[in-house]
Amino acid sequence: MSLFGNFDIAGSALSAQSVRLNTVASNLANADTVSSSAEGTYRARQPQFETIFNDAMNNPQSAGVHVRQILESEAAPRQQYQPEHPMADEQGYIWLPNVNAIEEMANMISASRTYQSNVEVMNTSKQLLLRTLSLGQ
Repeated sequence: MSLFGNFDIAGSALSAQSVRLNTVASNLANADTVSSSAEGTYRARQPQFETIFNDAMNNPQSAGVHVRQILESEAAPRQQYQPEHPMADEQGYIWLPNVNAIEEMANMISASRTYQSNVEVMNTSKQLLLRTLSLGQ
């Protein structure tokens, strides 16, 4: 693999982590959204990643990552008794999303660190290529 392949791999990882950060932001933005039914309640979403393989010369090598799909959590939404709430159903319950803010913050830190690592890979690869080009001078 050449150093140029590093840019493709790190670039695909940056794109995937960007999607991950956007889903975390969406989950946190909707963490306190109230609904009057379980079916209409926002559910936490997580991206599912998939490795991209380069099968050049019958030797599959990792060539990056992409987001395969965005999965909705199957955990039940939270039910809370608040009969005075305007969105309460006929029994007096409101429905809250199954978003765990602490897990989302940890997920955001992980995605942010992974993003930074991939930027560092790109910067290091760039420096190596520039030094290689300067060898002949």
